[in-house]
Amino acid sequence: MRKISLQTKILVLIISLILFVIIAVTAINGFLESKEVEEQMGERALQAARTISFMPSVRNALQGQQPEIIVQSIADEVKKFTGAEFVVVGNSESIRVAHPDPQKIGRKMVGGDNDKALIEGKYYISKAVGSLGPSLRGKAPVFNDAGDIIGIVSVGFLVKDIKSTIASKLLTLSGISSIVLLIGVVGGILLAKDIRNDTLGLEPHQISSLYRDREAILSSVKEGIVAIDEQGRINLLNDSARKLLDLQGDLLNKKIEEVFPNTKMYEVLSTGQVMIDEEMVLNHRPVIVNRIPIYEKNGVVGVVSSFRDKTELNEMINTLSEVKKYSEDLRAQTHEYTNKLYVLSGLLQLGYYDEAIELIQTESQMNVTKNRILLQQIRDRTVQAILLGKLGKASEKKIDLIIDDESYLETLPVQLSVSKLITILGNIIDNAFEAVEATLEKEVTFFTTDAGEDIIFEIADSGPGIREDMLHTIFEQGFTTKTKEDRGYGLYIVKKTITELDGQIEVSNQENGGAIFSVFIPKQRGGQNDDSSIDS
Repeated sequence: MRKISLQTKILVLIISLILFVIIAVTAINGFLESKEVEEQMGERALQAARTISFMPSVRNALQGQQPEIIVQSIADEVKKFTGAEFVVVGNSESIRVAHPDPQKIGRKMVGGDNDKALIEGKYYISKAVGSLGPSLRGKAPVFNDAGDIIGIVSVGFLVKDIKSTIASKLLTLSGISSIVLLIGVVGGILLAKDIRNDTLGLEPHQISSLYRDREAILSSVKEGIVAIDEQGRINLLNDSARKLLDLQGDLLNKKIEEVFPNTKMYEVLSTGQVMIDEEMVLNHRPVIVNRIPIYEKNGVVGVVSSFRDKTELNEMINTLSEVKKYSEDLRAQTHEYTNKLYVLSGLLQLGYYDEAIELIQTESQMNVTKNRILLQQIRDRTVQAILLGKLGKASEKKIDLIIDDESYLETLPVQLSVSKLITILGNIIDNAFEAVEATLEKEVTFFTTDAGEDIIFEIADSGPGIREDMLHTIFEQGFTTKTKEDRGYGLYIVKKTITELDGQIEVSNQENGGAIFSVFIPKQRGGQNDDSSIDS
């Protein structure tokens, strides 16, 4: 059925409906017509019989000798005038005195339907089988002046002639029905072509398939999409657009300016010019907007606008940047150890064995302390890797990165993915490095614990601290104390990432100088304990 074209379906439906109506109307009309024709024929036959029965010449002839001479001529005239199939006149004994077939005169009338006229004196219509076949008859008694019944008049039409009359009328109706059917077929073809033009030549199953595909695509696309018609009314709005614009309810057919503020879609609608990658602010969010006109027959009939959150793009860029920094930190650590190996190699070549042993012992003692904390107390591999990278970077920058001896951390739950940890710890530790670069005492302290219901990270620095008036604004998007462009997203993204994890971040100044950032991330999310964990 899916392969049958729309035109074929429409034609089959229209022809079937018309044929059904024609057959139903013909059947009903045939039935009613047969009844009406029978009634009309019967009335004509009865009227003719009554007329003949009232003729004085017929009365007198039936009371005289050889009535057939006079009555036969009268019957023939009436037969011609009325168009009846037969006019039969009989005496009181039902003996014919007039008949279309002269040889049957003098014989008894047949049919067995004369009693009501000859005995009861009634005028009536009957159906019976006579000498000429089945017929519809009008019967009338003939009375003399004394009121006695002296004869009977029977005027009839054969049933086959009545059916022929009905068939002739039905044939005329069939001709009209054929014309109606032809008009319906032509109309169906024109209607199908018009519908195909409106549907761009697509069949219904193709349209439904496209609609399902479109809905699936619109639901999966993360960008917000809004489309308007040439009147500026919304005819498409996907879920991402509702989320970005914080919209609720049925918004289709509403004016675009009621939903999408500061829109330039009317401008595109009037000019037909494409607008790509324009920045604007929606619901306090920076977004990138594209506006593309919809053409039909060389005219603009609508506009599609897509927009995406610029913050998400910045987050992605920042995450990539953090991963890059993570890689650079590991390279810095490798470089630092390579330099120490060069020094050790030089001391050995020069024969300064005591100095070489002292360097090895010093590095060994430092590594034992660091490894004890990193490998025995901090057991999450991602945090270990981040700290190792930052230790190498701190060594390169001549910054003392201290991992608190009281730190203790088991493998983190699955919601704390690698990218989230890099975003949170990487940004805060790098900010701490920048804060102490210009100070004499370059010291950054890292502490973590998962005792209790929260996972806690604390990063403290020996820098100048944060001005009191900035403590509540440093997490806002775009806020920065740096002069470089594209700054002010790090702590904003850190805050957003922690919020997504249902956590909190606090910042304060230490009494002896420097800032301290405290991050609290619950082990449980949404009231459910996530026991699953990963070796990041």
